[in-house]
Amino acid sequence: MSPRTARIRARLAAGIALLPVLTLTACGSGDATGSTAVGARPSPAPTDDPVAAVRTVDSVAALLPADVRRAGVLRVGTSVGFPPGAYYPNGPDQAPAGQDIDLADAVAKVLGVRLERQDASFETILPALGSGKYDVGTGNFGVTTERLKTIDFVTYIDDGQGFAVKKGSTALRTKVTDLTQLCGLTIGTGAGTTFEATLAAQKDVCAKAGKKPYDVKVYSENAATLTALQQGRIDVIMSTINGLRYQAAQPAARTTFLGEYHRLDVGFAFKKGSPLTKAFQAAVNELIEDGAYARILRKWSTSASAIKASRINPPEHP
Repeated sequence: MSPRTARIRARLAAGIALLPVLTLTACGSGDATGSTAVGARPSPAPTDDPVAAVRTVDSVAALLPADVRRAGVLRVGTSVGFPPGAYYPNGPDQAPAGQDIDLADAVAKVLGVRLERQDASFETILPALGSGKYDVGTGNFGVTTERLKTIDFVTYIDDGQGFAVKKGSTALRTKVTDLTQLCGLTIGTGAGTTFEATLAAQKDVCAKAGKKPYDVKVYSENAATLTALQQGRIDVIMSTINGLRYQAAQPAARTTFLGEYHRLDVGFAFKKGSPLTKAFQAAVNELIEDGAYARILRKWSTSASAIKASRINPPEHP
């Protein structure tokens, strides 16, 4: 067994230990201690394949740099975490599935290149782009003002930040529109995410309101965050809108989605000044125009997050 497979299996075991529907392979190490659910299995992926009919579009492929066209390969740093974005429905020895996987594969087919996927923890991908380790990064990366200083983005969906609690929780029952609603609570979120950055930037809101501050616990594994929620070690999760909505729709998950807090464009990530951005933008727009994009989003129940056109480096949503 290769080191990569051993590492993924270890992370998968931590994710599967939670609940059958959560099925979360993780994006790094994390605290996944606690009781396990007997018979937990990954959630099956939808069987339809909207990517199969996608074909190379020569005029779009011509936008790639000549050396990339000759090589025919792009190195992709991929954070494989949980549905509907990217996860392992059949175990770490099989191919990942999810909205991000399908969209990246579809773009590659339009461009006439092959993707060389490398699993990586979420928080390591953006720094690795600058070093040249990857040509492109995927992992539901939200476009923020801070990230735009060092990263180029090509947008493909509109997702963002939301909150969820354990079903039946009395800690928080309404949609979060102001972070002062979280005062006195313990929030679990992912390492290196926009959620962590938002909570850190606003950490003084409770003191200004004369309330007890909120506490933030950061996890490198989404599975560990969910375990902490079910075991009562955190009161609320801050994560992706689509991920939390998908999770709450699964009866066995026992979570309640509290709605959207802040929308963000999400995009393929590149080092600043990458010559690949125009080709990727054109490829996404080709998929939108020919209907493959809509079919992929329908497959993963994320149609509400569709964009009308891909953009390069749009400003962060107000």
